[in-house]
Amino acid sequence: MEQAPEALKRKQIGRWIAIGVVTAAIVALAFAILQTDLHPRTDDASVRANYIEIAPEVSGRLVELPVKDNAFVKKGDLLFLIDPRPYEYALQQALSDQEALEQQIIDAKRRIAAQNSAAEAALAGVHSSRTGVKTAGSTIDVAKATVSRAQASLAAAEAQLKLATNNLHRIEPLLQKQYVTVEQIDQANTAVRVAQGNFDEAQAALVQSQAQLAQSILRQQEADSAAAESQAKLGQAIHTIDTVDTLMSERPGKAAKVDSARLDLERCRVVAPFNAYVNNMNISVGEYAHPGTPLFTLIDTRTWWVVANYRESKVKNIAIGSHVDVYLMGHPDRRFNGTVESIGYGVFPEDGAVTGGLPNIERTLNWVHLSTRFPVRVRVQDPDPDLFRIGATALTVVR
Repeated sequence: MEQAPEALKRKQIGRWIAIGVVTAAIVALAFAILQTDLHPRTDDASVRANYIEIAPEVSGRLVELPVKDNAFVKKGDLLFLIDPRPYEYALQQALSDQEALEQQIIDAKRRIAAQNSAAEAALAGVHSSRTGVKTAGSTIDVAKATVSRAQASLAAAEAQLKLATNNLHRIEPLLQKQYVTVEQIDQANTAVRVAQGNFDEAQAALVQSQAQLAQSILRQQEADSAAAESQAKLGQAIHTIDTVDTLMSERPGKAAKVDSARLDLERCRVVAPFNAYVNNMNISVGEYAHPGTPLFTLIDTRTWWVVANYRESKVKNIAIGSHVDVYLMGHPDRRFNGTVESIGYGVFPEDGAVTGGLPNIERTLNWVHLSTRFPVRVRVQDPDPDLFRIGATALTVVR
């Protein structure tokens, strides 16, 4: 009888303990659910980083390859060197062509200066010839005036000679009848001879003035010919004057070729653009590089982030700028600080297929609907480059 109350008491104690355990479990579950809602977490996350494929911009054989696969390189470290000799020759050729063009420009300027001098001389010859033409014209005018005077003098001398001759013929028959004296006959003869002399002199002067006029006309013709020749020389000199515009227009092209050759030479030496890890290297010295063909990959170690896929029901509790605790599966004892950088706004829907222009909806009925997951981009503030690797699994908790 004494054992019954004790057993009953034990049952009551056990019942209360069970109730307390269930109550505590319910409270813990509610707290866990609340914490999960307030601080969403997921282990569906992976580490990401920027990476670039290193591809040469010029072709050639690799003569230096100091880096190794998975090695760490610093910004400015030599990644590889392409045989620079062909590009050095190309640069020398471009510089030689540029210098040859400059010498051509100098020679052209000298030739143009000589041609300008010839043109100036021809222009002076034109002026001189024109002056000669004017002088010859004046000489012709003077010669014509002289001819006119000589003709007038000849006419006067001819009239005087005719008068003296007529007087002599009139008085000669009178000598026999002694109407005139011998002295008068001698005077008349003298007058005829003087008039004849004056006539001959005037005729000679006329011939001389006519010759001078003909000579002046010939000189004018010569002056006209000289003027025409000088004008032709001037036109030829002006026509042959070259310009350096054509050569000057080639300067930008030659300079561009020099710059291009120098750039190609610089591109033979490829250095790391930032601190990075070398990845996916399967080449060695002697490989022939082709422009645009990747040789290996560089993983940028400056920026790391985690892409965490959260259920759509949890996204409402995540805000841009929220603090995030980040754990790596390979190092769960290390906690890293992160910040929500962005939240994805779209994923490809499972029922989004289109066939023949119409939506293709499968005829199935799912009793349990799985929540869609949206990617949340978390920027890691204090990454350890030695621990972070692209694709590593991570766990994130939004605080």
